[in-house]
Amino acid sequence: MALRRVVVTGLGAITPLGKTVAEYWDGLSRGVSGAAPITRFDASKFKTRFACEVKGYNPDDYFERKEGRKMDLFTQFAIIASDQAIADAGLAEGVDKDRVGVIWGSGIGGLRTFQEECIAFGRGDGTPRFNPFFIPKMIADSSSGNISIKHGFRGPNFVTTSACASSSDSIIAAFNYIRLNMADVVVTGGSEAAITEAGVGGFNAIKAMSERNDAPELASRPYDKERDGFVLGEGAGALILEEYEHAKARGAKIYAELLGGGLSSDAYHITAPDPDGNGVVLVMQNALRDAGIKPSDVDYINTHGTSTPLGDGAEVKAIQKVFGEDAYKLNISSTKSMTGHLLGGAGAIEALASILAIQHNLVPPTINHFTDDPELDSRLNFTFNQAQEREVNIAISNTFGFGGHNTSVVFGKVRD
Repeated sequence: MALRRVVVTGLGAITPLGKTVAEYWDGLSRGVSGAAPITRFDASKFKTRFACEVKGYNPDDYFERKEGRKMDLFTQFAIIASDQAIADAGLAEGVDKDRVGVIWGSGIGGLRTFQEECIAFGRGDGTPRFNPFFIPKMIADSSSGNISIKHGFRGPNFVTTSACASSSDSIIAAFNYIRLNMADVVVTGGSEAAITEAGVGGFNAIKAMSERNDAPELASRPYDKERDGFVLGEGAGALILEEYEHAKARGAKIYAELLGGGLSSDAYHITAPDPDGNGVVLVMQNALRDAGIKPSDVDYINTHGTSTPLGDGAEVKAIQKVFGEDAYKLNISSTKSMTGHLLGGAGAIEALASILAIQHNLVPPTINHFTDDPELDSRLNFTFNQAQEREVNIAISNTFGFGGHNTSVVFGKVRD
């Protein structure tokens, strides 16, 4: 059976850099940091007291109060981003909703809801008094379920959970459902809202996050010698994936083509990356093979690039192994330097960054570079500190998660 072609026909975003795709791209292209002191709770006693929050967010701007109280923040973000993408793609009329799916990604789900309910129970007298919306708000698949219910989409519906690779895995799952003729359109992407006491405290406990509290905007610095951990982010990104002929038949605008994807496992450690990058080598090789392209065809890699000492180095080693001399012709950048790390939502907003780089022929920067790391090859173009104009025909988005989950997604300009 011939595999069907898959294109991107709609985008949506709510991020630390802005609450629309246009605002997000403006922040990326200008090299804006989304990091600032935490406002969601009193973080004064925490080792890390800053994060990349969605600025000025008020659920009443998007939901009726009664409706909003039934959803955890990560689901609110999912609905906001997906609504934008659905409107952008013009899916309101003229599509067979039996053939439209929703495949979403979240690494944690309703952490705020879980935390609040457990604290309330612990402060009580032991009598079990729980909110009837506790479980529906907490479970990760409430995001895809709510999107489906709101729009009446009756196709495949589920959530992928693979830590920080979750939303990249949701994109590949959606891609496969369409090219195998199990759906014509899929709303996909991911969301996360883990800036809570439990989220920050938990990541502090494993020494994963930056503690540069005196200068939050300078804290996320992938590939810099002085990097000291990631900065936690929140938000959502959404893509409408659609079968190519279906999109053409209804006159949809097409942002890019999804050419292929790769999956692999480090099979090494629950939190640490394989220092030699073997799993990352394998995932990029798999992605290139699936897309039917050569290393020399790739113009830009939006790296996982979390700003951790071990992870950044392992990914760079892997890129050099896979691309050889062609690695020096690439642009490489980590947009986490601006957005922070959205965990399960990271792959979605970074897929958007890759698609927009193709659209605008502009590579967003890796900001906050001050000191070269002698362990990293300085001949590589990390797109430090300023965006760079270049023809971007093919871009790869890499995301890796705790547990050794590796995912690479390949986007390209649409081929006739």
